[in-house]
Amino acid sequence: MKYVITGATGHLGRLVVEALLERAVPADQIVALGRAVDRISDLADRGVQVRAVDYDDVDALQDAFAGADRVLLVSGSEFGRRVAHHQNVIDAAARAGVELLAYTSVANADRTGMKLAADHLATEKALAGSGLPHVLLRNGWYLENYTAQLATFLEHGAVLGSAGDGRVSGAARADYAEAAAVVLLEEDPAGKTYELGGDDAFTLAELATTVGDAAGRSVEYRDLPVADYAQVLVGAGLPQEYAEILADSDLGIARGDLHVTSGDLGRLLGRPTTTLTDAVRAAVA
Repeated sequence: MKYVITGATGHLGRLVVEALLERAVPADQIVALGRAVDRISDLADRGVQVRAVDYDDVDALQDAFAGADRVLLVSGSEFGRRVAHHQNVIDAAARAGVELLAYTSVANADRTGMKLAADHLATEKALAGSGLPHVLLRNGWYLENYTAQLATFLEHGAVLGSAGDGRVSGAARADYAEAAAVVLLEEDPAGKTYELGGDDAFTLAELATTVGDAAGRSVEYRDLPVADYAQVLVGAGLPQEYAEILADSDLGIARGDLHVTSGDLGRLLGRPTTTLTDAVRAAVA
């Protein structure tokens, strides 16, 4: 069996490769694709096949997929180009005759109104029309989306957002990666859709309290109008379009779009998902 992981030079893709290795998949049966392959030279040292491939290069993608049984398409990060990039991967996988393509979508992609979900839903529809056997991994929010901001939360004594009292089912990036590896190794996952999220949903007010407790200081949640929150993000250095997408995602949280109750992630892992408290304490430490 040959497994190809796209986006392996990013955080999630790399963790999927690691999870496959931990499950005793021989390194020479794993192909890790990405642009900045110097980031994963250590995987090459361990016997993983590492190849520099860009989502724009359909011929290189097809070559990389030659002989592949299963491919994980880790969603691209270039807003405005993601659908085209994903279509290139789908086309190349179909031409190469891969047995299964797994795609990392977003939670509740078929019912959310979040701007972030539009590219994911378009990709899901492209997969449905491709004839490729596929499986959808609808990932919820990463806890790292918040723990990466701990220094800012503590500096200002506040978590800012536009999520109201909506609940978000966050889980660690490693949880989602492990689940992807489990699905890739399943006997017949084609046609399945997994709604993936943490076991214990939380509000951003609860996030603020958790951060404050872990750091031993007061941290509050300040709910802002979405336009104001977007401008705060722009002021922090994010491009306007990306800031608006993130602020809009908070509105999705307020509506419950990122609240996942399926239990799929914990079942795939065979254990409880990483908790907010554990993730924040580890980040503070």
